[in-house]
Amino acid sequence: MPNTLEARVAGALTNVRNPRVDNDVISAGMVRDLVVASDGRVSLTFVLSRDDPATLVRDTRAALKDLHGVTDVRIQVVEPQAPRAIGAAAPPAPSAPEQPDFGNLGRVLAISSGKGGVGKSTVAANLAIGLAGRGAQVGLMDADVYGPNIPRMFGLTEKPAVRGTRIVPLERYGVKLMSLGLLVERDAPAIWRGPIITKIIHQFLRDVDWGKLDYLVVDLPPGTGDAQLSLAQAVPLRGGIIVTTPQEVAIGDALRGAKMFERVNVPVLGIVENMSYFACPKCGEHTEIFLHGGGQRLADELGIPLLGKVPLQAGMADLADSGRPIVVAEPESPAALALSLVVGKVVEVAGTRSVALPILTG
Repeated sequence: MPNTLEARVAGALTNVRNPRVDNDVISAGMVRDLVVASDGRVSLTFVLSRDDPATLVRDTRAALKDLHGVTDVRIQVVEPQAPRAIGAAAPPAPSAPEQPDFGNLGRVLAISSGKGGVGKSTVAANLAIGLAGRGAQVGLMDADVYGPNIPRMFGLTEKPAVRGTRIVPLERYGVKLMSLGLLVERDAPAIWRGPIITKIIHQFLRDVDWGKLDYLVVDLPPGTGDAQLSLAQAVPLRGGIIVTTPQEVAIGDALRGAKMFERVNVPVLGIVENMSYFACPKCGEHTEIFLHGGGQRLADELGIPLLGKVPLQAGMADLADSGRPIVVAEPESPAALALSLVVGKVVEVAGTRSVALPILTG
């Protein structure tokens, strides 16, 4: 076999074995739509069933990245399709997936939760503002298509402008914002099927004029559904951040969210425990409303850091409803200080750009 990059890629894939079927991933039919571009970019579709080890995706990526001449590896993970009925028409052959360049988005951070009502959007909004306050160029993409609350938290109601073929994100508190809540009527019900959610995610990534970012913070809907999978397959994620409350029921849901990220080969950077305790505004005493230490136990189980513990604070929800997140409205309050510590930890685990950005004037 000639010593071409295509041949070396195929050889590397035959060295990755699936222990469940005792065969390599090529022979097992797990690799489809393999494309090796002339500039060294490799893309493929990886068929992973629920019974296969999720580490196979990571092993495949590592095997390809180690090859001389490979500049980038993109893997789309799909589940096996049910067999066609006899006599049914064959589906059209898939075309090679388009590989857009998302280098302008910087470090993409997915803020997730296993269930609703744990303060995920609150953490996402304050994290984005905190990163911008450190001098970073930050975008905040509200991918929670079922409950897009980011516009309300930033006090924004106007629709974004369109320049040419690109949507211009709105900006407040130094953060560029895009949300479905800015494009539809406030009381419009979000009755979306999977393909529509995927289309929205892709449009927000491709068609919004984000400019050059250091961080793109993505507020995901709760759970482990189409939005999470679409984002993980559409853009290289720096990692996921799981928001939970201390109760065991929330911790169990958050664990499933973390396992979802692991299955699609996205690292979980850490846990944020929200509503960790109540901070008395008069005496400063801490009262644990819920079970103590749930976030730390989850972090220990996953082997990842606990990024911070954010307290319950009187008036915090009212400030968010009025478009004034707590790190802006009351920066010296217990919740704001705790969130500022979370921002610092996120910078540590996610890193920053290694190349200084030019200073823009005007």
